[in-house]
Amino acid sequence: MSTEEKPRVTDAEMLARFQNSKKRPPCSETLGMRLADLNQDRQWVKMEFDVSPSFANPTGAVQGGFIAAMLDEAMSTAVIIASNVTMTAPTLEMKTSYLKRLMPGKASVEARILKLGKSAAFMEADCFDADGELVARATATAIPMAFKRL
Repeated sequence: MSTEEKPRVTDAEMLARFQNSKKRPPCSETLGMRLADLNQDRQWVKMEFDVSPSFANPTGAVQGGFIAAMLDEAMSTAVIIASNVTMTAPTLEMKTSYLKRLMPGKASVEARILKLGKSAAFMEADCFDADGELVARATATAIPMAFKRL
């Protein structure tokens, strides 16, 4: 069923659907992810994370791979929502720039789709610390494909 055939729900309904889902992926749980806001027309999502102290490197800062995972999670979710939950978007490549340390605790990521086509999706995301300061920025290319839950 294409996005044109499936009725689109409001932003509030879509947000509630994700927040109340009982089928959250284990990786989302591990990252402490919560979808906080979205705008389907702008193809934008905001996620909040409870960043575990177990993600810290020897300096006490969050290891960059966990930050990249949070950015990737948000960008992929933006595609899922933009497609009205008919598509997923496995990442083909991703570039992450780290601007400052992220300490365990609260963090947020805002992700947006730059272009969503039939064979490629181009996205970007920003990670913010608990004070709202920019910590990292990522850009990614993904391949849209039909959403199939395992």
